[in-house]
Amino acid sequence: MHHSRLCALVLDCKDADLATAAEFWSKALGKPIKSTDEEGDGKYATLETAPDELQILLQRVDHESRVHLDIEADDQDAEADRLEQLGAKRIGFVKRWWVMEAPTGHRFCVVRKQAEEFGPHLNRWD
Repeated sequence: MHHSRLCALVLDCKDADLATAAEFWSKALGKPIKSTDEEGDGKYATLETAPDELQILLQRVDHESRVHLDIEADDQDAEADRLEQLGAKRIGFVKRWWVMEAPTGHRFCVVRKQAEEFGPHLNRWD
């Protein structure tokens, strides 16, 4: 048995200055900027959201700008296996997460549990 839930909306920003991108999305979405350099490598910025809301992450990327979703799981491999049984495929393991592709061609990530409190809207998979 494992648990998972939708946890983040990720704005992939091609070759962007994340501070400028965070400023725009902060104003557009009405969410204050939490960090313009979340991990100290210049690749991630975050906006502040309430504990029961999706996290909003900006990610500097080399590919075209797009939006993708993150699914958090207390067992990433079990969740990736479950999603493969539904027709998704694993693209690769990057840093700490699985990059997946849905049968529709959409990319998404299976990430580790993001907060100490796993939060509402939790799915239980046997």
